[in-house]
Amino acid sequence: MSLDSALIEAFSVSLATFFATIGPIDVAAMFAALTGSLSAKKRRNTALRAVVIAGAILFAFALLGEFILNAMGISLAALRAAGGVLLLLIGIDLVTVKGSGATTTTTDEDLEAEERSDIAVFPLATPLIAGPGAIGAVILLMAHADGNFLEQTAVILSLSLVLAMTLISLLLASRLQNWLGVTGMHMISRVFGVLLCALAMQFLFDGIAQSGLLAGVAGG
Repeated sequence: MSLDSALIEAFSVSLATFFATIGPIDVAAMFAALTGSLSAKKRRNTALRAVVIAGAILFAFALLGEFILNAMGISLAALRAAGGVLLLLIGIDLVTVKGSGATTTTTDEDLEAEERSDIAVFPLATPLIAGPGAIGAVILLMAHADGNFLEQTAVILSLSLVLAMTLISLLLASRLQNWLGVTGMHMISRVFGVLLCALAMQFLFDGIAQSGLLAGVAGG
């Protein structure tokens, strides 16, 4: 595989993964529901703060993910396998349009959010934008590109692009709901859910293969 094709693949895979795990369209729907009573200026400020805070969290995990793995003694093979399982569950949630808490808020979190006057940090920045799925994905993708500065740059660029999409989605939340409707928003989630499931299985297969378990079974 040439360098250009490897970079394009790293960028496209990261872009699809972050779009599915962050879910700009789904976040926009929640944002519209929670900010219906706010002024336009307040909605803009809330959206901007939420994306900036979520970006800081995700970029921190992108830069410190390898250090965290080494400190905890977690191998790349284990991360790939575990990340594959997590992303598979998220992909299934997207395909079936269910919320498990990995990319959405739970019922208790929804109730708490309704009582807050400022929702930029919670639940927007986390767990809606920088949730467990997105955090796991950024660590996994950066570790997968370990030692390749250009591929890691492609991951960072794709994350930045999805965060920009998320900000635009929040600013246009009401219009997006009117344009797409519930069916349209669910259709987008399902398409990216299928892609995420396929990617998750690839990470899982790669993790098992790298662990040497299959070689051990074959040798036994």
